[in-house]
Amino acid sequence: MTTKKRVLAVASAGGHWQQLMLMRPGFAHHDVTYATTLDGLGAQFEASPAIRLPECNRHTPLRILACIMVTAAQLVRLRPHVIVTTGALPGVIALALGRAIGARTLWIDSVANAEELSSSGRMARRVAHRTLSQWKSTAEAEGVEYAGSVL
Repeated sequence: MTTKKRVLAVASAGGHWQQLMLMRPGFAHHDVTYATTLDGLGAQFEASPAIRLPECNRHTPLRILACIMVTAAQLVRLRPHVIVTTGALPGVIALALGRAIGARTLWIDSVANAEELSSSGRMARRVAHRTLSQWKSTAEAEGVEYAGSVL
C-alpha cells in the first residue's frame, strides 16, 4: 500500500507552467498543490488547488524577498513531502526552503535550455536532491541527470 505524498508542484507562468502541466499524470496518486506566479492560471488549467507565489528574478531583489516570505509561509501551511519544479527563480526558492523543512526536492530544467542549464537550474543544482535536464547532451555536460523530455 502506497501512502499519498503531499506534493508541491511549482512553475512560473509561460513555458515553465506548460511543461509542469504536461507532467500532471505523474502526480495522479498524490495530494498535489500547484503554485505559480500568475493569478488564475491554476483555474485556467483545472490544476487545483493552486496558490500564487510572487514573480521574481535576479534583477528584482525586493520581489525576491517577497517571494521568500510568501513561499516560506505556504510551506509551513502545506508541509509538502516533495517539491517538484520546472522553474524559474520562485521554484529555486521553493526548493531551498522546502529542503530546509525536510521535503525531497526535484528540479527539472526547461526544455528550452538545450545547450546548458538555465541560471536558475545552476542555482537549483546546489539545493535540489535531484536535478534533471531534458537534453541528454546537456545533462552529461552539466553533470546532472537525464530521464527524457516532457515534450
